[in-house]
Amino acid sequence: MRMKLISKQPISKQIIIYWSFLLPNLFGVLYFSLIPMMQVLFRSFQSAIGGRWVGIQNYVTVMGNAAFQRAIANTGKFTAVCIPLLIVISLALAVLLYSIPAVGSALRSIFLMPMAVPAASVVLVWKALFHKKGLINGALLALGGSGVDWMGSGAAFWMLVISYLWKNLGYTVVLWMAGLAGIPESVYEAAQVDGANALQTFLHITLPNLRGSAYTITVLSLLNSFKVFREAWLVAGDYPHESMYLLQHLYNNWFRELDFDKIAAASVMTSAVVFILIGFLRKAWDGED
Repeated sequence: MRMKLISKQPISKQIIIYWSFLLPNLFGVLYFSLIPMMQVLFRSFQSAIGGRWVGIQNYVTVMGNAAFQRAIANTGKFTAVCIPLLIVISLALAVLLYSIPAVGSALRSIFLMPMAVPAASVVLVWKALFHKKGLINGALLALGGSGVDWMGSGAAFWMLVISYLWKNLGYTVVLWMAGLAGIPESVYEAAQVDGANALQTFLHITLPNLRGSAYTITVLSLLNSFKVFREAWLVAGDYPHESMYLLQHLYNNWFRELDFDKIAAASVMTSAVVFILIGFLRKAWDGED
């Protein structure tokens, strides 16, 4: 009996240590994430003033709102354009840099610089380049061309796309390179012995071994595409050109007008769409096993 008690003591001690590390994190997630999410869900069925229960009326109002329809369409278009571009460009750069180890290791830290640059600094560069009297229009006029209203026309959407790619390209390349580093060199050597060329090696060895990294990068890119707001807001204000009016602008304007019922309903629907998309991605990746 004494031997059994002694053998059980380290296990119980380990459990105490585990929970001492887990409980603060669990409490933080519960208090700062799960409880606010439940409050938003409950608030989406109430009126903004008085907290009166209105059922799905908030959802009906939001779905019929023209600003919400424009914002959701622009956000969907932005996501559909940016994620494929980011994945393809970053993967191509990662493969190219990984094939040159000395250059890749030197540039790895430089790729993360856009994440460290404050949004206000980025905006100053934007204004210097893309203002009606900015550097790019000045160069176009000097060459005999005509100036472009970059932020007041349909070109504003593509300026936002460029900003997203510039900010997220670096760390996405680093993630791809981490996935490439996990592929054993012996696999490539065996492929070379079998006579596989570079394209065959990439399609049949590199891509299949990057599936885990591809899922992580796709999910992170999807989530980040819903967070593009600061640069556009600092450049163009609360009501930018309609081509770059995203959900974040809508939430900001509704918050200023104290339309908490609309914000709650729109947030619940947006979160549901994101969870569904991530679920489809997970199912697609699992289905390929």
